[in-house]
Amino acid sequence: MRIDIMTLFPEMCETVLNESIIGRARRAGKVELGCTNIRDFAGNKHNKVDDMPYGGGMGMVMAADPIYNCYKSLYNENEPKPHLIYLSPKGKTLTQQRVKELSSLDRIVLLCGHYEGIDERVIEEIVDEEISVGDYVLTGGELPALIVADAVCRMLPGVLSDDLCFEEESHFSSLLEYPQYTRPAVWHEKSVPDVLLSGNHANINKWRREKSIEETAKRRPDMLENAILSKEDQKTLEKISGSKSDK
Repeated sequence: MRIDIMTLFPEMCETVLNESIIGRARRAGKVELGCTNIRDFAGNKHNKVDDMPYGGGMGMVMAADPIYNCYKSLYNENEPKPHLIYLSPKGKTLTQQRVKELSSLDRIVLLCGHYEGIDERVIEEIVDEEISVGDYVLTGGELPALIVADAVCRMLPGVLSDDLCFEEESHFSSLLEYPQYTRPAVWHEKSVPDVLLSGNHANINKWRREKSIEETAKRRPDMLENAILSKEDQKTLEKISGSKSDK
């Protein structure tokens, strides 16, 4: 897969994409990542990419031409059009399910807005999808783009050491992850649950599943609607509901 980020701050994006798991995957050739500066396509003496909004109002709006020309530079007309995502607070909220779907694509381009947004006409012309990372507003689209890139890259073959690394994580199966512990076995007079020290992997897996359901029911009950639950899971839920009603 290849992911390109169109941005006014390529150095900011490169710094993040060169670190940790994604940086190692990039250097190992598991994923191609590119960051292109929209200012390089401004077409004017001062590399100006924004202007005042028609109709008046606060702030500046990114012009259509630099964005369009930047995008056209990223692929050959004879190639399939990459899937272009504009990071916007007006987009659909990013979910793990959408991350999984995006990881199956061959190529993604992430467009980072800035100032008061971008000219609507270029959105209509080239954008395939708008994505939001939450119901809040940021200075620009760089951080959301990096979130999307990171989330998608982790799903690609060979990026993590084993598929279980992400299959057991929060949101992958519409359940939150179970609590995790490491050494020492006792810290500030708090002990690791005995089952995790038992060496009995069947009991450990059972405990982890129950705790995942418990955490989800407590913190994000809305997620349970999409979770695939066995009869044992349903019993766990009933037990949790019963303990709540007793209080």
